Amino acid sequence: MSENSMQAFIGIGELAKRSGVSVASLRFYEEKQLIWSTRTNGNQRRYLRAMLRRVAIIKVAQSVGISLDEVKQAFAVLPDHQVASKQDWQRMSSLWKTQLDEKIQTLLQLRQQLDWCIGCGCLSLEQCPLRNPDDCLAEKSAGAHFQQILALLDASVSSDVCSD
Repeated sequence: MSENSMQAFIGIGELAKRSGVSVASLRFYEEKQLIWSTRTNGNQRRYLRAMLRRVAIIKVAQSVGISLDEVKQAFAVLPDHQVASKQDWQRMSSLWKTQLDEKIQTLLQLRQQLDWCIGCGCLSLEQCPLRNPDDCLAEKSAGAHFQQILALLDASVSSDVCSD
């Protein structure tokens, strides 16, 4: 590599130091194909400085609960083994925005249900809409009186309660 091209590359230790991520994490990210490196004649990893941006995005994504698989899917729109352009990052951002908006909506719904559920009083792990979101009777009743409905259903209705 020429001196100019060497300046575009950094070693794994420098990438770890500058990104605040451990060397082991960088190797893991590389194994998961989130980042990549080239090898020197001595088999040492060399990363494009552009990997700093990818690592920063990975860290931010993880801090808000986005999985590495989701990050990998988002990175799939970027050029493979090339430095992404501003337009590439904007394309990834616009695709990721929809996914993030859906996550935000889910979290807001969870927060609303949690406030409601805490005041409900049913204390049921089997019937709570937070624990059992596909509960077919959730629309008919919730909370403490749900236990009364179950007792009535057990006494008078067969196992196809949810079919009506």
